[in-house]
Amino acid sequence: MGALHVLSTGPAMTFQDMGRRGYLAQGLTRGGAADTLALYEGAALLGQSSDLAAIEMVGMGGNFRADADMRIALTGASMTATIDGEPVAWNASHRLSQGSTLAIGGVRSGTYGYLHVGGGFAGTLLMGSRSVHLSAGIGRAIAQGDTLDTLPDQGTGTGNALPRDDRFGGGILRVVASMQTDQFDADTQDRFAATTFRKGTRANRMGVEMQSDGAGFFTANQLNILSEVIVPGDIQITGDGAPFVLLCECQTTGGYPRIGTVIPSDMARAAQAQTGAKLTFEFIDLTTATEIEQRAAASRKRLSADVFPMVRDPEDIRDLLAYQLVGGAISATADPFAKDKAP
Repeated sequence: MGALHVLSTGPAMTFQDMGRRGYLAQGLTRGGAADTLALYEGAALLGQSSDLAAIEMVGMGGNFRADADMRIALTGASMTATIDGEPVAWNASHRLSQGSTLAIGGVRSGTYGYLHVGGGFAGTLLMGSRSVHLSAGIGRAIAQGDTLDTLPDQGTGTGNALPRDDRFGGGILRVVASMQTDQFDADTQDRFAATTFRKGTRANRMGVEMQSDGAGFFTANQLNILSEVIVPGDIQITGDGAPFVLLCECQTTGGYPRIGTVIPSDMARAAQAQTGAKLTFEFIDLTTATEIEQRAAASRKRLSADVFPMVRDPEDIRDLLAYQLVGGAISATADPFAKDKAP
């Protein structure tokens, strides 16, 4: 056990885990990490449960001083990071020594970065989760001067990394039909799927705006939709015809028509896209969506097998003799400063 002392902090830095499930009927969405895959990655790098709380950082990080030796991992949106001034790799695990300072700067790609510690953070447990849910008034953002206690760490390994995927630069969001999809005529649905959108500036943990240069998207009875249950991933079409993809802290009911719903395994891509990133939507059927989700779940289970050491131990290299470990040869008796002499 130990603690991180917050020397400085970026905006809206919070504790997040997998969120609170089972409270939708009481008006509370899951919340939790905007990019849950980053939690699985941190767990794989540190060899621990993916249910542990991490720090979610939006756009930039902060400075932290350790009061004990501890293990950390950095996942999600890539940010500049140093330990005592020395650069450290992202999507990797590191040892943070007692008295050392971890500095996390601005984002390089993506939106949400995550700082994990061995054992997880000991933030307040409420309704089965340590997640802060700002839009619901649960918890508060981490502030300068805070002391962040950690839970006991059962692991020891560091210096490991995971390959980075391509979820941070936009791309294709796969969509299944929603409650009002059939209220958009076929031409509107086809135009929606053929449109290249840009992630707009109106974006937070509740939802992200999708901007495009063409006309908006409307149903015949746009103003006659009754409020009903909505969930993260739903694509609401607002009164001006602009799509909004709802994220983990969205409201629980809404009256805007939904042209479709982004499948769960693509939600990290929607959340992590930076402002201006290009995104398109692809309609798929439920059978295809189910198969994709099954493959994604299997991939998450295999993450620990994808972890690799950043520095390889020679004992673990089977074909060691195939490596050119010496780039040149010198004489043990020659004077390296002597000028060459003619024979």
